[in-house]
Amino acid sequence: MARIFITGSADGLGQLAARLLVQQGHQVVLHARSPERAREALAAVPGVETAVSGDLSTLAGMRSVANQVNQLGRFEAIIHNAGIGYREPRRGNTADGLPPVLAVNSLAPYVLTCLIQQPARLVYLSSGLHRDGDASLQDLTWEKRPWNGYQAYADSKLHDVLLAFAVARQWPDVLANALEPGWVATKMGGPGAPDSLAQAPVTQAWLAASDETAARVSGQYFYHQRLRAFHPQAADAALQDQFLASCAELTGVAFPPASSPGLPQ
Repeated sequence: MARIFITGSADGLGQLAARLLVQQGHQVVLHARSPERAREALAAVPGVETAVSGDLSTLAGMRSVANQVNQLGRFEAIIHNAGIGYREPRRGNTADGLPPVLAVNSLAPYVLTCLIQQPARLVYLSSGLHRDGDASLQDLTWEKRPWNGYQAYADSKLHDVLLAFAVARQWPDVLANALEPGWVATKMGGPGAPDSLAQAPVTQAWLAASDETAARVSGQYFYHQRLRAFHPQAADAALQDQFLASCAELTGVAFPPASSPGLPQ
């Protein structure tokens, strides 16, 4: 059985994936943005190993989560599930002066990928809206563009695919994939979302732990356990490297070489 860490698993799809993996007999560590939410998450998902806490909208919070996870030892898989939606009426600022959508959806998966000891598998949650993302990677912080919450979200979900594919290419011993769970009735998706909530957590759990040949791939994009077309520019190695470089500049965290374990920060 595998040991799996899931970001953003106090509720929503992260919690559903955790429940599914625990039912399958895996060891699961949860994540919530605060100690109080972490305690609530532990109560909501019986059988998990523990929960860590940290605000992924801040660089300090990202480093704290990475440090806590590294102190727990190595994980076979990490599911980068944490994310916020696109109904932000204005750009907003985190403690680091960044748009929260960029910080949580784009930079947190990057920083945690860099700082947590490399697992055997990495799973990144994207969205079908990533196909509307801006592949120019210009003005990631929205300092020049007029704010558009929908576009910022779409951009961030494209970033997740770029990150997954970059990791798959740079770290050949790690299985790294991205997926879209569908538009489902979570807190983020809203009550009118049409896709199956029961199916929504299945693919990320499958990619994190299944021994099926179809799940043991890398650099792929999935929907409901099937390969799906993605933004064509996401496969561009130069664009992937440009994104990694932008993340390194914004966070001060360099992307490590293959088989270089993350260190507590």
